[in-house]
Amino acid sequence: MTPPIVFALDGGERLAQALGPALGAEAGVLLQRQFPDGETYLRIDSDVTERDVILVCGLERPDAKLPPLLFAADTLRELGARGVGLIAPYLAYMRQDTRFHPGEAVTSRIFAAVLSRHLDWLVTVDPHLHRHHALAEIYRIPSQLVHAAPLMASWIRRNVARPVIVGPDLESEQWVAQVAAGADAPFLVCQKQRSGDREVDISIPNAGAFLGRQAVLVDDIASSGRTLAVAARQLKALGFAPPDCVVVHALFAGDAAQVLGEHVARIVSTNTVAHASNAIDMTPAIAQAVRALL
Repeated sequence: MTPPIVFALDGGERLAQALGPALGAEAGVLLQRQFPDGETYLRIDSDVTERDVILVCGLERPDAKLPPLLFAADTLRELGARGVGLIAPYLAYMRQDTRFHPGEAVTSRIFAAVLSRHLDWLVTVDPHLHRHHALAEIYRIPSQLVHAAPLMASWIRRNVARPVIVGPDLESEQWVAQVAAGADAPFLVCQKQRSGDREVDISIPNAGAFLGRQAVLVDDIASSGRTLAVAARQLKALGFAPPDCVVVHALFAGDAAQVLGEHVARIVSTNTVAHASNAIDMTPAIAQAVRALL
């Protein structure tokens, strides 16, 4: 059988390079540049006739990345690809999953509809599912979810002595419990009250029972980093040593990583979003999920 062919779009280069050998896939050649007025020029320089094609595109900061992704997917179909799937380690536009105020766009549903029209399948890592309990509620194409919790737990077991896992809010409890179980550690869950897009107040019930353990803050997404920084300050105020921080998606907008780094012992992330903190490799797990769809 002809092996699949992998094309990297913006933000997907490093993962695409690692996935090629893991999947026995060929590296495709895709040329992309911008015209002076900002429009995208894109050309496929590989024969994709009757080939299974894999696009790898990190969808952090997605607004500039969506048009090239759609152009690539449709061009590949026109050039004879058997199927076109997407690996988006971080899946954008999952936050707005309902209409909180009149007139708001439910962007998670709209974004899902757009991708579903242009792609045959989707693989992603720990999407921010809240009111949607499964991707199938909004995506009309086959999908595979890769879970980072087992690999995060493995990292904690190897690198942290006597950990206590700390989740940033009540919504995280089920997920934090999975990491804690895998790390053979107790866990705590913060109670958070948000007073704006960037301001939060946090309390940590029962934290005193675990003084002497090394706190490990875990979260799926670190964007502004403010919630994690407030939680870290609160842990130190309660008598803990500076905590470690382990996250799935290291988005870190603006100076977020620097701000958080002032309050924690170390920041560790998976490689779903390229960042200096990447220490947990999701490549084998992503490759396994892709095999299930090819």
